Amino acid sequence: MPTCSRKWSKIRSQRIIFQYFPNLYSKLIRRKVRIPNFSENWKENFGFLVSFWSCEGGGAGDDGGNNEVPRVRVKDLQGMPGTLGGLVLRICQFVFAVVGLCIMATTSDFPSVTAFCYLVAATGLQSLWSLSLAIIDIYALLVRRSLQNSSVVTLFTIGDAITSTLTFAAACASAGITVLIDNDLNNCAQNHCAQFETSTAMAFICWFTVVPSFLLNFWSLASR
Repeated sequence: MPTCSRKWSKIRSQRIIFQYFPNLYSKLIRRKVRIPNFSENWKENFGFLVSFWSCEGGGAGDDGGNNEVPRVRVKDLQGMPGTLGGLVLRICQFVFAVVGLCIMATTSDFPSVTAFCYLVAATGLQSLWSLSLAIIDIYALLVRRSLQNSSVVTLFTIGDAITSTLTFAAACASAGITVLIDNDLNNCAQNHCAQFETSTAMAFICWFTVVPSFLLNFWSLASR
């Protein structure tokens, strides 16, 4: 057979293998096995391909029939954005933040203390953030859309870090003022210590529910 005709026949044989047996073609290239020419003694060459295919594990894929247990992916964990656990966490965050905000705002003398004003601002921001993410989670669950996008996860991680830090700082400051009024000054008769303590406790509980969301988002972002 002329050289040009033989070369064209070999190229056509490669195209046939690549089109109908892509896994076999990739294995032949990876093992640097000479691609047989079907125009020259095609029965023997076809038998060689069948033998090679059987020795390499057949249709088991590129792993050669190695049946490994699939690893758990981060996006399958409950508590991540777009999951039912994540929606429950967001609702809890919103509820505790709103309860703490309302209790503190109903007291008449909270504007006179900077820490209490800071608590109202922090819980207000936390409630808006958690409500927004809860709406996004509801939408993702309804349309069955994944939120495991690098940009989305980064935004959620930064937002949770900022809001959780502000809420924790406000709760600690309010707790310090409440202890000062109650234990040190013994002036609860003229102040709303019960409301202050309840609002501070709600802020701490809200922070405890934000921490899992932040940790899961940060873990997902770090594992990419």
